[in-house]
Amino acid sequence: MELIEQTPHHSHAGHSHGHATTSAKRLALVLALSAAYMVAELVGGLLSNSIALLADAGHMLSDVGALALALFAVWIARRPANSRRTYGYARTEILAALVNGATLVGISLYIFVEAFERLREPPPVQGAVVMGVAAGGLLINLIALWLLNANKSENLNVRGAWLHVLTDAMGSVGAILGGLAVWQFGWAWADPAISILIGLLVIYSSWSLLRDSVSVLMEEAPRDVDVDAVRDALTRTPGVTSVHDLHVWTIASGMYSLSAHVTLSESDANEVTLRRLERTLHEQFSIRHTTLQLERDSCDQPSLHP
Repeated sequence: MELIEQTPHHSHAGHSHGHATTSAKRLALVLALSAAYMVAELVGGLLSNSIALLADAGHMLSDVGALALALFAVWIARRPANSRRTYGYARTEILAALVNGATLVGISLYIFVEAFERLREPPPVQGAVVMGVAAGGLLINLIALWLLNANKSENLNVRGAWLHVLTDAMGSVGAILGGLAVWQFGWAWADPAISILIGLLVIYSSWSLLRDSVSVLMEEAPRDVDVDAVRDALTRTPGVTSVHDLHVWTIASGMYSLSAHVTLSESDANEVTLRRLERTLHEQFSIRHTTLQLERDSCDQPSLHP
């Protein structure tokens, strides 16, 4: 097999800072709203003696930390690449998402411990106060969800912050229902019972965030990219005889990367084929960051690769 001269070839997609700027502004606004209402929920939980409300305030405290971490990750991810960090700081956002997912699980475990303690001996709870404070928290969370919704599907970091706010909204709904049950029916057990349900929902919602974050850090192929389909599409390109050493991974959210050795027929014009391969990867699989090593097939020398 003979190596063609102009190899490897790199195609780097430019990264727009528009989405990052929008995400940063919205995260900052949500951070301010969450921090302000966290204090209100904490005071309300102490006055009403509600574990559901205190659990929600504790979760909102974690939201403040999670949002601050997400905002910091957006800022540092903009830093340019250098000779040591050749991919830049884009994966800071993935690390932030992983930390936020782990924090959600930790908060759930704390809620379980506190709730089971109160199930054994339910304390008196002022249901009306719980409902009023939780209703305000729900309104704040709905506004925050609306602000973050536009970017959550494009960025794991923003998705982690969005999940924190979503589980906070569920906590507010649970606190309202618990307050109503105590206020109308005197069911003191409803407050900790609903807290347990909220904890289970938080763990469920954080699982996909943890799974996807670990997947990126382990450099697995993106979930929406079929590597076999990529190989087939490249092999079907006119002038290509085989594809080997194919690797597809995610650098950061929405930033896919690919490297491969592509064997061409000896008579093929490699530059034309190269453009076809890049267009196929871009249009069919949204892969823009590629490294393709082109090799010429030689009839008198068998390939060393399968």
